[in-house]
Amino acid sequence: MSTTATNLSAEAKSNLPRHVAVIMDGNGRWAKSHHLPRIEGHRRGADSAREIIRTAGEVGIKYLTLYAFSAENWNRPKDEVDALMKYLVHYLKTETGELNKSNVRLEVIGQIWRLPENVQEHLRKSIATLSKNNGLTLIMALSYGSRIEIVDAARQIAEKVKAGKLEPGDITEKVISDHLWTRNVPDPDLLIRTSGEMRVSNFLLWQISYAELVITPTFWPDFRKPQFFAALEEYAKRHRRFGGV
Repeated sequence: MSTTATNLSAEAKSNLPRHVAVIMDGNGRWAKSHHLPRIEGHRRGADSAREIIRTAGEVGIKYLTLYAFSAENWNRPKDEVDALMKYLVHYLKTETGELNKSNVRLEVIGQIWRLPENVQEHLRKSIATLSKNNGLTLIMALSYGSRIEIVDAARQIAEKVKAGKLEPGDITEKVISDHLWTRNVPDPDLLIRTSGEMRVSNFLLWQISYAELVITPTFWPDFRKPQFFAALEEYAKRHRRFGGV
């Protein structure tokens, strides 16, 4: 995949994905390669997120989901997790005004109750501030795991069957989708993973069934507008068959 695109072609502009999901990977390896602490990689990664959010809104993408913190990330060293939470609060404090000016709406998916209370409070404030916007919808996946999400959906459906509100024969793909945390947004058209890893890491397993995958070796802190445009150009060249011919 080319990493030098500075402008979108007419083909890419006319064939934009409606929903882009991103596995933002490689912050720690970027820091190591620059002989810096891991947390500096996360700080630079936040700069990349800022640029990609702005660029996605400018080109007309409607939904952008960023895998910001997985359920498995709680297993990282406490000082790194604490620093990530601090950066998240700092981001919400400093960027909500700019997101509002850019007409960005914010949603969050994941086990939000596991986040520190001050993080939850700032998320609630930012979501409320941005709730009336109708441009790009930014979905932050925090304390998120797709298997947990699917188990939660199955549990809700089972409760409805037990209560007689739903028959087993009524359970369809749509019923399952309607009980996922992403029920209010369309499935991703494009999944981007940075750092070259060839796995989806428990991210939107149900929702990416027909997403186009673009894997780039670029570490997330170096993934900026040109690399994002290169991914959109790659997407525009794909022929999406959805099982057809």
